[in-house]
Amino acid sequence: MPGTERDVSHHFAAMAATVTIEALDGPAIEAAKMSILDTLGVTLAASGAEPAFQALLALVKGDGGRGEASVWGLGLRVPAVNAAFANGGLAHCLDFDDQTPWGQHAASSVVPTAMAVSERKGSVTGADLIAAVAAGQDIFARLRCHVGWRKDWNLSSVLGIYAATAAASRVLGLSGSALQHALGIASQQSAGVMEVIAGTGSDLRALYAGFSARGAVTAALLAEKGLTGVDRLFEGPVGVFNTFFAGQYDRDLMLAELGSDYRGAGTLYKLWPSVGTSHSHIHATIELMAEHDLEPEAIEEIRVFVGDYHNLMCTPLDARRAPQTLVDAKFSLPHLVALAAVHGSVRLAHFTEEGVRDRRVRAVAAKVVPVEDSSLDWKLELPPGRVEMTTTDGRTFAQDGAGYPGSPERPTTWDGLSEKFRDCAAAAAYPPLPEQVEAVIELVKNLESVADVAEISRRLA
Repeated sequence: MPGTERDVSHHFAAMAATVTIEALDGPAIEAAKMSILDTLGVTLAASGAEPAFQALLALVKGDGGRGEASVWGLGLRVPAVNAAFANGGLAHCLDFDDQTPWGQHAASSVVPTAMAVSERKGSVTGADLIAAVAAGQDIFARLRCHVGWRKDWNLSSVLGIYAATAAASRVLGLSGSALQHALGIASQQSAGVMEVIAGTGSDLRALYAGFSARGAVTAALLAEKGLTGVDRLFEGPVGVFNTFFAGQYDRDLMLAELGSDYRGAGTLYKLWPSVGTSHSHIHATIELMAEHDLEPEAIEEIRVFVGDYHNLMCTPLDARRAPQTLVDAKFSLPHLVALAAVHGSVRLAHFTEEGVRDRRVRAVAAKVVPVEDSSLDWKLELPPGRVEMTTTDGRTFAQDGAGYPGSPERPTTWDGLSEKFRDCAAAAAYPPLPEQVEAVIELVKNLESVADVAEISRRLA
């Protein structure tokens, strides 16, 4: 790569420091607002539904400190760094947060960071929050699509911290130079290996966005106080691209139309609380069961055709068929397909200690057999899935999972997202009243006219 141009980080910083809502088109504005509402919702739900969060909560509570920002769903006010840590951890806890069309999660790092810094600063307008979130989403998409990912690093946290740092810095009003320093500071906390995602028995997979959110707030605040970063952060000889991606990246595509084409507009919003690469298999299962009026007991075998990443959700097969934790259940393809077959849906209510051990679900999960198919490997877009069922009377049915709810072919609408938010809010540790829920939905829908975004957290208190 050429060594004379300014590093990519300078270009990203200049864009993020100067972006205003007037620079965004309608889809980018809507994506930022929808991601804010969606992140609030899944965070509320996790506060009451996911035991993996308890250690993080105990740490944040024990730290004390100034009440600068809110932990949603729990009635706490803590320092902004810890609010981002807690809300980021909660935001990904249920694997219900939004995702890009290429997989990975930006908002669970970006939104808690931007909101925590907004509350700390005070009097941040909705228009500025939208611009900050849109900038973060854009940087995440540009990095995600144009690096040579070998499926070893967890891109959601490795790259998410840069997107979140840009958003936090925009909220703080940092100059382009200071924002570039913030990105360099953030590099010290850019981390996450895929074993955290693929391994079983750990709660860490549920909480990783908390670490990138906390690191992003720290980086932005240190840059605000004058700490300097790294001039050739991404493209230096031992910078991010060479260290994490073996020098494989496309600079021209990464910077194409920067500042005019904001790529968060393609964000996808889940309607099922499970890893995004499972949704096509879930959809195919639901469709087959309904179309052929099948009962779970009539199933002899379910063959799930899997690419490389799907196969992670099936390995080791015995453990995936009988997950022991709620975190593992959301990343188990046999369990999720069995849930879909038994219940005709996958809902928050299914992820309880009792629900994960449901005998009917486990009986069907034991009949799920993965079939490797390299044509379904994850290259750029989320890979599709295919399901084939054989019944006890010898019939065979097959279905691919294209067009699942929340996919690019069937995007989530404001009505669908609002209903999801209501369901999530009802699952919170301290559920807000219905009138509070409706007020927040309307605030976020009309966020560009809100004078102080801290009003969102106040309405949930």
